Amino acid sequence: MKSSVSEDLGCRRGDFSRKHYGSVELLISSDADGAIQRAGRFRVENGSSDENATALPGTWRRTDVHLENPEYHTRWYFKYFLGQVHQNYIGNDAEKSPFFLSVTLSDQNNQRVPQYRAILWRKTGTQKICLPYSPTKTLSVKSILSAMNLDKFEKGPREIFHPEIQKDLLVLEEQEGSVNFKFGVLFAKDGQLTDDDMFSNEIGSDAFQKFLNLLGDTITLKGWTGYRGGLDTKNDTTGIHSVYTIYQGHEIMFHVSTMLPYSKENKQQVERKRHIGNDIVTIVFQEGEEPSPAFKPSMIRSHFTHIFALVRYDQQKDNYRLKIFSEESVPLFGPPLPSPPVFTDHQEFRDFLLVKLINGEKATLETPTFAQKRRRTLDMLIRSLYQDLMPDLHKNMLNRRSFSDVLPESPKSARKKEEARQAEFVRIGQALKLKSIVRGDAPSSLVASGICKKEPWEPQCFCSNFPHEAVCADPWGQALLVSTDAGVLLVDDDLPSVPVFDKTLPVKQMHVLEALDLLILRADKGKDARIFVFRLSAVQRGIEGKQAVKGKCDCRENKLEKTKGCHLYAINTHHSKELRIVVAIRNKLLLITRKHNKPSGVTGMALLSPLSESPVEEFQYIREICLSDSPAVMTLVDGPTEESDNLICVAYRHQFDVVNESTGEAFRLHHVEASRVNFVAAIDVYEDGEAGLLLCYNYSCIYKKVCPFNGGSFLVQPSASDFQFCWNQAPCAIVCAFPYLLAFTTDSMEIRLVVNGNLVHTAVVPQLQLVASRSDIYFTATASANEVSSGGSSKGASAHNSPQTPPSRDTPVFPSSLGEGEIQSKNLYKIPLRNLVGRSIERPLKSPLVSKVITPPTSIGIGIAAIPVTHSLSLSRMEIKEIASRTRRELLGLSDDGGSRSEGAPKPKSKARKRLEENQGGPRPGTVRSTSSDRITSSSLESPSTSEANPNGRYQSTSSDPDPVAEQEGSPVWGSCPFQLTAFSDEDMIDLK
Repeated sequence: MKSSVSEDLGCRRGDFSRKHYGSVELLISSDADGAIQRAGRFRVENGSSDENATALPGTWRRTDVHLENPEYHTRWYFKYFLGQVHQNYIGNDAEKSPFFLSVTLSDQNNQRVPQYRAILWRKTGTQKICLPYSPTKTLSVKSILSAMNLDKFEKGPREIFHPEIQKDLLVLEEQEGSVNFKFGVLFAKDGQLTDDDMFSNEIGSDAFQKFLNLLGDTITLKGWTGYRGGLDTKNDTTGIHSVYTIYQGHEIMFHVSTMLPYSKENKQQVERKRHIGNDIVTIVFQEGEEPSPAFKPSMIRSHFTHIFALVRYDQQKDNYRLKIFSEESVPLFGPPLPSPPVFTDHQEFRDFLLVKLINGEKATLETPTFAQKRRRTLDMLIRSLYQDLMPDLHKNMLNRRSFSDVLPESPKSARKKEEARQAEFVRIGQALKLKSIVRGDAPSSLVASGICKKEPWEPQCFCSNFPHEAVCADPWGQALLVSTDAGVLLVDDDLPSVPVFDKTLPVKQMHVLEALDLLILRADKGKDARIFVFRLSAVQRGIEGKQAVKGKCDCRENKLEKTKGCHLYAINTHHSKELRIVVAIRNKLLLITRKHNKPSGVTGMALLSPLSESPVEEFQYIREICLSDSPAVMTLVDGPTEESDNLICVAYRHQFDVVNESTGEAFRLHHVEASRVNFVAAIDVYEDGEAGLLLCYNYSCIYKKVCPFNGGSFLVQPSASDFQFCWNQAPCAIVCAFPYLLAFTTDSMEIRLVVNGNLVHTAVVPQLQLVASRSDIYFTATASANEVSSGGSSKGASAHNSPQTPPSRDTPVFPSSLGEGEIQSKNLYKIPLRNLVGRSIERPLKSPLVSKVITPPTSIGIGIAAIPVTHSLSLSRMEIKEIASRTRRELLGLSDDGGSRSEGAPKPKSKARKRLEENQGGPRPGTVRSTSSDRITSSSLESPSTSEANPNGRYQSTSSDPDPVAEQEGSPVWGSCPFQLTAFSDEDMIDLK
């Protein structure tokens, strides 16, 4: 056996270290005479100092580059509300503080997954949640606010009918931060120790100019119409030229020290310091090879700059070295520097640097200084807006109904009046949206990025057309043991499913422990529920011998004693050598361990031979622990000594508790302040060898550091590393795969980072259900029957299949929409753990179904954030887009073509394609050509669909480089990925023509 699932789990959940993100140091700067000038505490990220060190377990080698809290996922009001029919409400909470609530019913990227989106605007910040849509249950404002933990009001909220409210709410959303950035770039010669010396460099070097060319395009400021970053674009008072770029929809203006005005009389170069000193982020390009003394942030006199990126270029090796300094109060942000922090690929370095700087500025806005200012501004705006609306409370502008339906049906007598109001509402909203896009303040997503990279969470189809409802599962080698409504099946991706237990044994929980040759099950329900243990080798012999499928009656000898009536169990699968099982029977916990395979000191008798068919006698009952209530969630936490400091985390009532396994003493870990609590998970993570817990309930996730026991007592104390965040949609299950947290809801997968809870991506997956996650992640989701039967993806995808995967098992396409008569069927998908954790994991190489070597899983399809191609859009999706576009044009008065067409007509499709092709004609006049595929000027922003896809199905780039997609032989088309979700959606595209 090469490795066990427990070792996989160790790779998946930790051991991680915050040192990957730097350690805090006191940095002191001195002058040429050695006199101390300034000092400051900064978190220093420098990767690994030993470049030749062997990669040890837990060593950070690969770094995935992601924008954190990307605007095209977080700016909900602009994306889903503005210019669409939606409801806005005003009210006062119990403390008489005003709040605003916006609600809309939207379809997630034309996937036919309708859901409510709600934004709550309060002085403390903005809260966003998704709520499922039910055609039989109308959602009320009261239920929405209750889901946001706002149950008490001074007065019931009233609906705002005035369309101008959209402009005010857009202003509120813009307080979250700008979508555009200005970064300082400071040139420092070898040996320069003060900022006066660095700012006095009149010109840069050839290496510095090469670095500037890598960052962006040199533009002429006079007459510049794009984002200017505070520079003068009329009178050349801030220089003649500057460096500008667009990266993933963000406009970036660089304040380059050598391009700003230079004064021979002014040694302090105040004009240069005025711009760079007021930038939150500054890049310091330092000449020379590791000069002594090295650069320190305290050399720069600035109370505003919080992050310094030190860049050095090695001309001989043609590589860049990066070092990051962050002021101590800045929260952790990624991506962490690779080890060593040296980049030989210049484009890779540019991507990493820009993402790191963007994430760094966003993180700085969460520091107490900036956060308090932002909250004061938000509070002032909300109160001012509330006071403006107060005189209209008794007029027709506000709805008197306190808790009306979110989307009420208008009575027949008022239908025309309501339709006219909604048309005006949409017209004003669309005008505001167009204005924001033209102004360059809109979150325009990946419209400017030409990188079609494969994301680590990209799934592959494991089993097409899975005909059963999966209850739970666990991997066995390269196969999957699945409990279904038809019994327990062993599923391999290229072999027929094999029944293992029939449906008389309904399994609710299972663990396959290959290293221990054990299969643990919790089967049945109520008083008949039991824990069963089997020897894997015996189960495999039964499969190979094609023995009769076992039922409940055949498993009597495999029942563990005293487990009758159990409703939950948990095992330890992390680090500990001894297998422990904690079984919950109402409010009682039974601790059961597996005996060591050696003579017992009590009986003096040896244990049974491992060849015994039933391993029941290898387990022994240790003790019973009584709780105050029945646990809904339970997790075992290994102590640092593996002796008497092991913990059990349980969730019940309105709290999470930790229980000492040895004494049974319970200690309060976290109390939940909510009227209703839905416990989701308590996940054990191990940071620098110390245990921590991710507590997930409702929409919340809280990280708590678990302190070790001290003389049998346990004190829960706040830790500096504790943090919390809210999911956008209430999760059904949480998976931790460091550095990612994946939340599985009924129709989406929300991906965040473990170290700070920041959002990375949201993927729409209709009818999603997680079935296994202890090692590789398996889930089911719907797919249309015609795509499954035809093999799903195009010819290009088959080139990426492993040799053991037949062509008919290509990854199918999730339906963008289903037409009448189409039948939905579920597929079983797999996200390989090795893709998520970033390093190779040794897995058992043989499947229990057949003795053959399985190659490592090869991911097929392109990433979720890829650019869609035209031919992957189905007819119904194009029709939806055409209808929506035609309706918009009519509302805006841009077209007098008011004729309606049926959805089944082919004509809308051809018109939509024609409009797409017209938009793909090439770069418009004034577009800056660059060696990078993600640089365009603001004139290109006027049509977000311009850079989307050309008629040939490839990305239309302004780059002169070869097409990155075309260079990949056999590169799959967009349809091969089961997530039909790009970083932007069709509903966000606005054709300015």
